[in-house]
Amino acid sequence: MRIIRNIFFTLFLAAVLTPFIVIGYFLKEYSYDISSVIEYHPQLTTRIYDRHGEKIANLFEDEHRYYAKFDEIPPRAIEALLAIEDTTFFEHSGINLDAIFRAIIKDMQAGKMVEGASTITQQLVKNRLLTRDKKISRKIKEVIYALKVELSLSKEEILERYLNEIYFGHGYHGIKTAADGYFHKNLSELTLKETALLVGLAKAPSTYAPTKNYDISMGRANRVISRMHALGWIDDDMQTKALLEKPEVFDDTLTQNSAPFIVDEVQRIVAGIGINDFKSGGYEVHTTIDLKLQEAAEDSLKKAYNLSVARIEASTPSKDKQGTKTDLLNGALVSINPKNGDILALVGSVDYKKSSYNRATQGRRQPGSAFKPFIYQVAIDLGYSGVTELVDIARTYTYYKDGEEQKWQPKNYEKSYKGLLTLREALVHSSNLATINLVNDIGLPQLLREFKKFGIKNLPPDLSIALGSITLSPLQLAHYYSSFANDGVQVEPTLIRNIDKGVTTIFESELKSKYITDPAQAYIMTTILRDVVERGTGRSARVDGIELAGKTGTTNKNMDGWFAGYSPSIETVVWFGNDDNTPMDRIETGGRIAGPAFSMYYEKALELYPQIPRKFEAPDGIKEIVIDGKKEYFSDTSKPPRIDADSNTNEKLLF
Repeated sequence: MRIIRNIFFTLFLAAVLTPFIVIGYFLKEYSYDISSVIEYHPQLTTRIYDRHGEKIANLFEDEHRYYAKFDEIPPRAIEALLAIEDTTFFEHSGINLDAIFRAIIKDMQAGKMVEGASTITQQLVKNRLLTRDKKISRKIKEVIYALKVELSLSKEEILERYLNEIYFGHGYHGIKTAADGYFHKNLSELTLKETALLVGLAKAPSTYAPTKNYDISMGRANRVISRMHALGWIDDDMQTKALLEKPEVFDDTLTQNSAPFIVDEVQRIVAGIGINDFKSGGYEVHTTIDLKLQEAAEDSLKKAYNLSVARIEASTPSKDKQGTKTDLLNGALVSINPKNGDILALVGSVDYKKSSYNRATQGRRQPGSAFKPFIYQVAIDLGYSGVTELVDIARTYTYYKDGEEQKWQPKNYEKSYKGLLTLREALVHSSNLATINLVNDIGLPQLLREFKKFGIKNLPPDLSIALGSITLSPLQLAHYYSSFANDGVQVEPTLIRNIDKGVTTIFESELKSKYITDPAQAYIMTTILRDVVERGTGRSARVDGIELAGKTGTTNKNMDGWFAGYSPSIETVVWFGNDDNTPMDRIETGGRIAGPAFSMYYEKALELYPQIPRKFEAPDGIKEIVIDGKKEYFSDTSKPPRIDADSNTNEKLLF
């Protein structure tokens, strides 16, 4: 009997001491660094927003996660989590001995590990510090880690880290991410059923993911709700209502990228700022983009492209239809607020999926006649007016290239000559010859000196400047055109308003502007460009109910088609062309291909924002005079012509 007692005592002592011996061994043999839990800095998703706070996209590296401070997490979410995962969380010190012994008995009965006994603290360290291998050694390490974490963090801090660390399925890390992804809601907006569904995912996120197994996830959520009711944490009515609820679940892509050209451009800009952890640092990027106008721009560009394709195919003989001329055709559109430079919409191709190259910012093409307004603005600033007569006749110009004599015989697009025509009519009808003769009249050296105020670089030092033979991106052209649309003040386009990280602003844009000319001189140009749209080469850009001003551009052999213009509050540049710089079809001019995209965009803008200004307002210093039955505009610089005594008595001043 004594021997039996000694054996029993020895076994009992071994059973008591063995866990301590094992733990002592693991404490001695391994280091237990919990710094990544204490100083918790997980990968966080960067979000990009439009000007109204609408999300444009998520950017992340390995894990998609929004961070939620403990104060953001609803108390009901904490209750639901504890009900299903760790009811005694606030009582234990990191491990639950009762649960461990129950699990050991069940595991022994089954002959394998069938039930865990992990507390929330243990689950946190398992997710953050350990592998998922089901080994005794890992379980011992998990216990030691959990005890150390409990000594270093408060219960609230542990819960905050846990709910931001764990995986909720569908690529969502953290409860805030899951609430936004599955339900398009903030945490504070979740219903009890939605909350129960989320916390129920922790056990098996792939199995219970509602996007894949909706009924199974609802069953799991109902068990959470029933457990809360059994604990007395919700009443009968709350339980009944929650059990019957069938919440809508969204199956979105993780990036939710609704404007890929904007996202790409933001990343290019950020690379220049020097933010190295942009995709993992949890930044919030507030852009100037209007998502509704961005969608309108994409739709307008695509529709204008389709119209062009239909025209080209209709005019192409059947034998030539294979390998049509539209294979390389593409386009771009950029729209800004000319008052402050905010980029409202930016589209780099007619289809991002087919081509992600951003022609609006990276493409460089000749603007053709869309460049002429800069020459005419210089003339107006030098004292010319809309009624100044220009010579519209053909000339042959001789010059030398590489030591050899060359001859240049420019022609008008319509291959006709007027002899004399007014400056207004020359630009309204885009006369090449009158423009070249205007450059000659001003003098090329003086014109180039005057051009310095625009900041336009790489200007050709010859008469080809009259035909827009420089290369610009649509965004650059929009930049320079802003002086016409903004009363003579040029503004630099801006895409990012500010970048925040938490409560700290990392980057904030500044308005960059430059005086070009007086408001009255800019307004004279606006009246001419308004006529371009009303009765000139830009008639295809007209929109009922709003005044628009702008200029078409068609380069040699129809390689490029442009329309650059503006309303009283929005400026837009449209470009079309073949990517390999080959000519488009001969019927595709700037007015025909780009004008309709411009027009459709403004029609949608009016529909979206009917309150926007619709008429150009004349600034101080403008004189309106009726000459030959037509209204003309003058200023102290661009003076009206002298009126002879026998002039038409019907002409009168309108001030």
